[in-house]
Amino acid sequence: MAPPDGGATTRGATVRLALVGSPNSGKTTLFNALTGMHAKTGNYPGVTVARYEGSTRVNGIAVVVEDLPGTYSLDPISIDEEIVADRLDPNRSHESAADVALSTAPDGLLVTMDATVLHRSLGLLAQVLQTEIPTCVVVTFTDELARRQGTLDFDALRRALGVPVVTVVAGRNSDLAALRGLLANPSDWDAPIVLPPTATRELSAWVGSVLAAARYEVPQIDERTRKVDAVLLHPWWGSLIFFATMFAFFQVIFTVAAPLQDGIETFFAYLGSLVDTYVSNPWLGSFLSDALLGGVGGVLVFVPQIALLFLMISVLEGIGYMSRAAFLMDKVMSTAGLEGRAFVALLSSLACAIPGIMATRTLPSARDRLATMMAAPLMTCSARLPVYILLIGLLVPTGAGWGPVSTQGAVMFGLYLAGAVAAMAAAWIASHVGRGAGPLLPFYMEMPPYRMPSVRSVATSVWGSCKTFLQKIGKIILGTTVVLWLLLNLPAQNDAEMQAAGIDTSNAAATSEYVLNNSYAAGVGKFVEPVFDPLGFDWRINIGVVASLAAREVFVATLGQVAAAQDPENPSTALQEMTVVDGPRASQPLFTAPVVAALLAFFIFALQCVSTIAVLRRESGSWKWPTIAFTSYFALAWVAAFAANRIVGALM
Repeated sequence: MAPPDGGATTRGATVRLALVGSPNSGKTTLFNALTGMHAKTGNYPGVTVARYEGSTRVNGIAVVVEDLPGTYSLDPISIDEEIVADRLDPNRSHESAADVALSTAPDGLLVTMDATVLHRSLGLLAQVLQTEIPTCVVVTFTDELARRQGTLDFDALRRALGVPVVTVVAGRNSDLAALRGLLANPSDWDAPIVLPPTATRELSAWVGSVLAAARYEVPQIDERTRKVDAVLLHPWWGSLIFFATMFAFFQVIFTVAAPLQDGIETFFAYLGSLVDTYVSNPWLGSFLSDALLGGVGGVLVFVPQIALLFLMISVLEGIGYMSRAAFLMDKVMSTAGLEGRAFVALLSSLACAIPGIMATRTLPSARDRLATMMAAPLMTCSARLPVYILLIGLLVPTGAGWGPVSTQGAVMFGLYLAGAVAAMAAAWIASHVGRGAGPLLPFYMEMPPYRMPSVRSVATSVWGSCKTFLQKIGKIILGTTVVLWLLLNLPAQNDAEMQAAGIDTSNAAATSEYVLNNSYAAGVGKFVEPVFDPLGFDWRINIGVVASLAAREVFVATLGQVAAAQDPENPSTALQEMTVVDGPRASQPLFTAPVVAALLAFFIFALQCVSTIAVLRRESGSWKWPTIAFTSYFALAWVAAFAANRIVGALM
């Protein structure tokens, strides 16, 4: 097929290629290998819900590679599939909310086809060939085909299709080298003499003829997968194993990560001692010790727990267990008016509600998309994890438990379970409110064979998630922390004013507490006291709750700054020993069990994230649903916190 300009690609030009393939066909893994990027991969559909773009150079020619969402057909039934159809045919009328990229078609297409289910991929390939864009077929998982006694003649397949065919096995550099040699000149690729038919019956006959010509032998059933699935997909045993796995998650978070967290805390304490020794300027010393070490450092200590959470999720995804979990959860999801595919979006929300909301693009039904978007913010995201760990540490003594079972881990599991139950309830309400938005469609999800994920893919996934968390600290939490430090230290108090108020200015703790209690931050916290006083919160907690609207982790940073300002020498001890300043509970401990329980209940439900609100507005197309979500979840959080405070108080 001749290129649009009638000639071959010239040196210095840019070639744009698009990766097309069904979910779980190795498409994103190939994208990462070609471009050196680190897009998330997973052993279930719904991981890629937007275009990713990377670049490489081949023989001096710049090659831009686009990773499109996985699709089974170019006849889209969901938003992510519309992205693919729109990209391959820029002349389509774009009525979806999807981000349609470019106004011209790619120079070439790389179509990934799983060798173990070749018949399924040929239907998609036939549609791709109809676009008449130069196409190269990349056959993946050929090693697994051989392991399961399947056969395929690749030269015969190339002749039957009339397009280039390359085999690529993950980690085999020679395969990638052969493919890279083709990337620079898609205009030189062979094209089929006769395009595949479009009618269903004729297309089925064409698929059969290609398989016969390629002497394709269907691989045997994977006995290992069959035996494991007999247990993991059992209605009772499978569900029990799933919940046991989730319970073990949070035991590991507290038991394994605790020494690492202690090490980070020791390191920041050491940095604090250096500040005290070498920084003589009181304002600079306060900024470094209170804002940076007390605020940002107070959030960084939770990186080990977050890394462990993502590590365990990444391993389960790579093995292929998450598809089974989605299948098991289908009946549970159906009680909320959802289907099993929504589980994938809600699972993504464990990292952050934003990718969870974006993952709803894979759902065919607008009704399901809306319900899942409303449920996603209630799933316990990684931003809640530092808040929960801090509060659980104040509520439950370290080491408490029953044998190997940690009480702190059990409480954490209960909080995650409460978030999931709340998400299901929200989805049920939203699905009934939006009943007319679209039909309920049948649930279909491929069960991939179990595969051991590579160390590189797991490490890439964990680092990507931790990097996002660290970037959030650098962009949002650091800026918010600086503003809070100013609010906590202004207006400036001179010695005369403090001495007139009866403060011993030679006592650092006394002067810090006086400045704190008379700061602008105290004014903000006291202004909202009528709202939060019934929950047992004082102004210090209030300012943390207000600040956490930017990001939930800011609550931890705020308490870290408050504690550091109150007792610069021992902020951790100061936090635990804080007392109520005034009112009927004056001089009593601030963080009592009822207050901590109220805080935990509040953060289960409250939508404390402006970024999530913005994405919810973009994906839903209006401010209606973000407004409903924020106000209703705040009201629910307040009522739950009030009830938790009263119930725990009555039990003590």
